[in-house]
Amino acid sequence: MDRLTLVAANWKMNGQRAQIVKLMQDLKVGLDNLSELEVAICPPSVYLDLLQAILNGSQLHLGAQNLFTEDHGAFTGEISAPMLKDFGCRYVLVGHSERKIHFGETDAVIAAKFAAAQKHGLMPILCVGESDEQRKAGLSELVVSAQLTTVIKHVGVEAFGGAVIAYEPVWAIGTGFTAKPEQAQTMHKMIRSLIAEYDVKVAANLRIIYGGSVSAANATELSMQVDIDGALVGGASLVAKQFVEICTAMNSNKKLRTNIDNKLSSKTD
Repeated sequence: MDRLTLVAANWKMNGQRAQIVKLMQDLKVGLDNLSELEVAICPPSVYLDLLQAILNGSQLHLGAQNLFTEDHGAFTGEISAPMLKDFGCRYVLVGHSERKIHFGETDAVIAAKFAAAQKHGLMPILCVGESDEQRKAGLSELVVSAQLTTVIKHVGVEAFGGAVIAYEPVWAIGTGFTAKPEQAQTMHKMIRSLIAEYDVKVAANLRIIYGGSVSAANATELSMQVDIDGALVGGASLVAKQFVEICTAMNSNKKLRTNIDNKLSSKTD
């Protein structure tokens, strides 16, 4: 199945205006002509207006790091899906592990945010993953399955036809540790299989990207896994050279995978 690779940059609470302008100048040059993937930039919300102007006319897409469940109201400090649409956002992160850890977001809240995003035509990037304690207890698949099932029960599996799933093992975020490609592939395959239990076609087309200390050093091997369709990149996305190298590796491997798939298809025809 030919799924368009997605690399999303999550800047988290980093960046100031002058730094962002310089970074984006470098990225727009370095990411030019990468035809085999889609790139999204998710800055802090206060810089969405700046990024909208910078990205105008480019092939890069704008994304947000978070949204609220309601469209408007007395919710001081929150930002809604209609507001994100005003800034031209295409993507929005939903349920990032840091939202769960620092702000207590539950699976039910995350499901409601997922629905709010899709209600206004935004494509949610749903983040799922397990902690180090859960991994060591052998609960990884059970935890991730529960996270996904809550969303499926709330919006239906068909909603994943307009969404992306990001597997982000919490134990690998910002730690320098990365799930081995085989480990990541096993979880991505499990996620696709779970969705397939509800709808095979949705599962086949669903993009599942990996997030967890992604770097130029591991991007190539990660992107060669059959069920890994891109990356959610944190710290490395703030360094133009590193982010361009990650995107270039995934773009090149997408071409390689496509050529291999085409050869295999021709042999079976």
